[in-house]
Amino acid sequence: MRELMVRKSDFRFADIQHRLLSEQIGLMFPAWKPGDERVVVLSPHDDDAVLGAGHLILASRAFGGEVHILIYSSGCLGYSRPQDKDTIVETRKAETFQAYEQLGVPRDSIHRLEMDDLSVLAYVGWRMPCGADGTVARVLPLLRSIEATRLLIPNHYRENVDHEAVYKSGVYEGPQVGDAIMADCGAAMPVRSALQYSVWGEFSPEDALVQGRAPGLRADRLALTRLKVAGVVDEALSAWKSQAQIIGALLAARSGRRFGDWVMEAYVTLDTRPPLDYSTYADFLRATFGGEL
Repeated sequence: MRELMVRKSDFRFADIQHRLLSEQIGLMFPAWKPGDERVVVLSPHDDDAVLGAGHLILASRAFGGEVHILIYSSGCLGYSRPQDKDTIVETRKAETFQAYEQLGVPRDSIHRLEMDDLSVLAYVGWRMPCGADGTVARVLPLLRSIEATRLLIPNHYRENVDHEAVYKSGVYEGPQVGDAIMADCGAAMPVRSALQYSVWGEFSPEDALVQGRAPGLRADRLALTRLKVAGVVDEALSAWKSQAQIIGALLAARSGRRFGDWVMEAYVTLDTRPPLDYSTYADFLRATFGGEL
């Protein structure tokens, strides 16, 4: 295992929308407070957080933040040989601890919900039809106990049904962490900001179209990591030996992330509760019908 030596200078951050480049993580997480940040990565499956947000996990720690990984599914369908069916969950648990330890994330910062693979969508909400606890009942108290300040939420666009489910959990339950509800589930404290990360594929074109970016620039933020540090993430991914056949093609495609001596990781800034601005409607009424109706 490579000794983890990561510094702030190993990272750069880019704002695509405003054409800015910075050495400060505040470009990704506005008003970042070193020593008072708890970044929670919502990971549909155990390896997704590393695949999509491994570099920002390292950067968050380098800039004085604490990182937690919330894994929704058990990994029960991730076996590539029939004989591994009954042991795959325990195998992946061991691989998961090894992988995140290489990124400096301790075992007690890894939280598992153990939902069945390809079934997480059925859990979204407070109660399932059968009466079992849904994601609200399990995720909201956990995020409050962690005192989460930032969320990294997976891409929902044509990736995987579990990714779509965890996206829904993040964008709907994330704001409720700070709402004055469910007072017996911990003190309400608003999450400061959220980002969307991609595991397998392209982001939705929605944000790029709304913001006027070129369709090929669907992400609006980049985290760039020095090549030598990016190798730490690659080594962490190699811990999932049971998933080698499943993610093999994806790992091969990661070479496209390289930019000179840096490696890119793409994100979309995510306003999980956008306010309705009536001023634009007032401007429309004024321009169309004059000052009075």
